[in-house]
Amino acid sequence: MNDPLQPRRRWTRVLLDHSSTLLFVCVVVLLGSLSSKFLEPRNLINILVQSSSIGVAAVGMTLVLLTAGVDLSVGSVMFIAVAVAGKMIFGDWPLAVGFLTAAFVGAVCGALNGLFITWLRVIPFIATLAMLFAGRGFGLWITQTRAMNMPEEVIRLGTGRLFGVPLPVIVLILVCVAAHVMLTRTPLGRHIYAIGNHPDAARKAGLPVRRILFVVYVLCGLCAALSGLIALTQTGAVSPSFGQQREFAAIAAAVLGGTSLFGGRGSVLPGTLMGAVLIQTVENGLVIVNADPYIYPLATSGIIFIAVLLDSTRRRLRAAEGNV
Repeated sequence: MNDPLQPRRRWTRVLLDHSSTLLFVCVVVLLGSLSSKFLEPRNLINILVQSSSIGVAAVGMTLVLLTAGVDLSVGSVMFIAVAVAGKMIFGDWPLAVGFLTAAFVGAVCGALNGLFITWLRVIPFIATLAMLFAGRGFGLWITQTRAMNMPEEVIRLGTGRLFGVPLPVIVLILVCVAAHVMLTRTPLGRHIYAIGNHPDAARKAGLPVRRILFVVYVLCGLCAALSGLIALTQTGAVSPSFGQQREFAAIAAAVLGGTSLFGGRGSVLPGTLMGAVLIQTVENGLVIVNADPYIYPLATSGIIFIAVLLDSTRRRLRAAEGNV
């Protein structure tokens, strides 16, 4: 028997699956109508550059969300990584060594999260929440709560270009492509989706669930460190508030891009990338139109609310389709 509501559900699902693109178009049209400066090529390129940091963090968050987990320590890991890198740079270590050490520190923080979650069986929310506070405190201890201004060579990396493309954008593209290939072309990617869809079934199928979850959190920590380094080259300083609350922007970007908070569904390309660009477009547009600074946190909270609402609606719709 045909369901008279099936065509409506189909169209609703299509709209929800492309919601980030539709929201992006609406935001661009609205902000473009409010200020002609917004649509200038220079500003559009600037949006991409500014999206690179949150985009890389959101890629790592996407991997975690696909397993039905969450990582609330991303901002603190960013802070620890750049704090260590900053101390090494001021200690006359080569810039490359400082950056590589920062990436290693991010991976170690992710590994600690993974150990707590997989071996001690602490739920991801609690384990990463503890890392959020511990990491922030450790970073403040390293920096002695003082800002560190980076040398000019660090800032040049943020403004540099390769074949005319800004270096931060190149890093974002490489990370997105690598994650996309891993999720769509490798056994590890298929296992991540399987664990997110049904962890018990994955265990019964013989998948090394704990090992895969550990790897996912290590990758998320690595992405957080890379995100912090990109932000460092753009701001040129390590402040005591560096990376604060960036985990929420990363979650919002991933969910706006179609990744489910309940695991098993989502993509990096174009999903998470589009979500990150959308968030940065809103922030950039608020500055361009000279909006009241007090509106900024309201806009961010509104984006997070929309992301969660879209995810819940998609989940309810799929559940309804499964029952018909």
